[in-house]
Amino acid sequence: MEVVAKILIAIVALEHLYILWMEMFAWETKGKEVFKAALPAEMFKPTKGLAANQGLYNGFLAAGLIWSFLIKDPQWQDNIALFFLGCVAVAGIYGAVSATKKIFFVQALPAILAIIAVLLK
Repeated sequence: MEVVAKILIAIVALEHLYILWMEMFAWETKGKEVFKAALPAEMFKPTKGLAANQGLYNGFLAAGLIWSFLIKDPQWQDNIALFFLGCVAVAGIYGAVSATKKIFFVQALPAILAIIAVLLK
């Protein structure tokens, strides 16, 4: 189960690096494709700065998950991973309620599965 947990944590971290890229650097192109159902097309340009700020926070989530791989003490490694996975899960649930339900499946569910895997190892 340890390998499964690490794979799931890595997937969540990579996903948040992708979100960082999309929101900080590709908001008016890829962001428009991804969030077309949640935001009218004319809103992408004026919200570019806000999206970049969100992207930065997603980068912090990814950094925390990556950091958990560098911690030698197994208990602290799990604690740090669980903290950042919990942040991702809460953000995904909030996004599902406030923006689009798809965010639950794309963001919150992988984090929840990773939390379960960490707790079961």
